[in-house]
Amino acid sequence: MPSPVSAPVTDARPARRVDDVYRPEAPVDVRAALRPLGRGSGDPTFRVDGDRVWRALRTPEGVASLVVSASRASSSVAISAWGPGAAWAVRHAPEMLGRGDDWSDLDVSGNAFLSAARHRSPGLRLTRTNQVLQMLVPAVLEQKVTSVEAWRAWRHLVRRHGEPAPGPVPEGLVAPPDAEGWRRVPSWEWHRAGVGPQRSATVMRVCAVAPALERTLALGRGGDEVSRRLRSIPGVGVWTAAETTQRAHGDPDSPSVGDYHLPALVGWALIGRPVDDDGMLELLEPWRGQRERVMRLITGSGFSKPRFGPRMTIQDHRFH
Repeated sequence: MPSPVSAPVTDARPARRVDDVYRPEAPVDVRAALRPLGRGSGDPTFRVDGDRVWRALRTPEGVASLVVSASRASSSVAISAWGPGAAWAVRHAPEMLGRGDDWSDLDVSGNAFLSAARHRSPGLRLTRTNQVLQMLVPAVLEQKVTSVEAWRAWRHLVRRHGEPAPGPVPEGLVAPPDAEGWRRVPSWEWHRAGVGPQRSATVMRVCAVAPALERTLALGRGGDEVSRRLRSIPGVGVWTAAETTQRAHGDPDSPSVGDYHLPALVGWALIGRPVDDDGMLELLEPWRGQRERVMRLITGSGFSKPRFGPRMTIQDHRFH
């Protein structure tokens, strides 16, 4: 079993440490399960270090640093956390790694592409972080812009307004602001990060109802009611709600309708030609109830659609 502690550190302050070992009923692919939590290669809240995955997070009990460690073939996962929220982070780590995500009823045998993808990814699980605000804010930043623009904004804002992760952690690991911290970000910082007033205003509205957002976790692994409550906030639409419930709630049936790239990717993977949102939903209909699992098989397979046609233009108005 590899040690869960990584060598490069920037913060050796004394911090409460909690350790545990998660032994899933079947081997879990840790990196595949947690991949949706990283917002680009430079995400200050997320780091992959060999067989270790690090997260800096906000919990109801305070800030925490979390590291999970396991090889692809391992039947157990070492978990360590530091900080005031360490016990909470460790307690919820198994769900973050896919506990409760049951793929046994998913039948993709009738589709050669999905059947092969499932065969290659037996350890794939859907994450459930139990953190609605921390998943929702970056989803808002990703609205109607390229990933490059959104991830750049996320890095800038978290590094400037977040909190250094506690304990012995990799250099540059930072916990994002809590709701009050986001509400204190001045207007010029949003502009400097390339975030327009519409998205920053949505973040403010989200933060104003943060406790109510977290209460949606008690409703289970997503579903129509959870989506409805998230979408009751002006500026949070179907796509943003889906991107959030996929990660916060572990929703197995929340395809990201309205995404710029996904419909074409699904179409090329399943029938060899691009489709729009309606076409994507039609293709996914046989797996209703588990459509996000099918989406994860496609996006995690390494398949790429043909590269032709126009691309979204990356805008940069930070210094205008």
